[in-house]
Amino acid sequence: MRVLVIEDDPVVGPDLVQALSEAGFVVDLATDGMDAWYRGAVESYALAVVDLGLPKLDGLSMLRRWRAEGHHFPVLILSARSDWTEKVEGIQAGADDYLGKPFAMGELVVRVRSLIRRTAGHSSPLLVIGRLRLDTHRMSVSVDDHPVRLSPLEYRFLDLLAHRSGCFLSTMEIAEHLHGRADAADANAIEALVLRLRRKLGPEVVESRRGFGYRLRGS
Repeated sequence: MRVLVIEDDPVVGPDLVQALSEAGFVVDLATDGMDAWYRGAVESYALAVVDLGLPKLDGLSMLRRWRAEGHHFPVLILSARSDWTEKVEGIQAGADDYLGKPFAMGELVVRVRSLIRRTAGHSSPLLVIGRLRLDTHRMSVSVDDHPVRLSPLEYRFLDLLAHRSGCFLSTMEIAEHLHGRADAADANAIEALVLRLRRKLGPEVVESRRGFGYRLRGS
């Protein structure tokens, strides 16, 4: 899934991108509040990680703009300031979680996964959809309790469909979350990916509908 990291520190920003990329996310990095506000308003993201002390537009003002405009993807705030009043202000502005600096990258990854899960209505890292089981902590998949080996791209696609349970996703939205840009939307490439998953998981697992897109059957 696609995550937006907003951090102007030249060391912390790339470190966040690396940690989240290694955890299986497609990550975009913005280094000022105006650029980040625009990206969050026009692109599709599963979550944003937001530093508060940003140039051009501070993190809280940016977050308030998103929420006022109806953008409701989850937001994890990062800040070196630990004043409890600031935490309250962040939550009131529309943040979903708050992590003070310094922090462990492992904790950040766990919180990001947890926020995405909760937003999708899942309380457990184990997602069960029909015969399919996804362990989002171990990044493993099984069908009828039999483990199935997937490529990283196949897993990310299945994970995206599982977190959007019941919804059809268009080719463009899938491309944004798998590759980070909508112009990577190649219908033939995505159809080939679906065919590989059907061979590994069973022909009935991924449902397609012309003009609507793809979803997990039984979700």
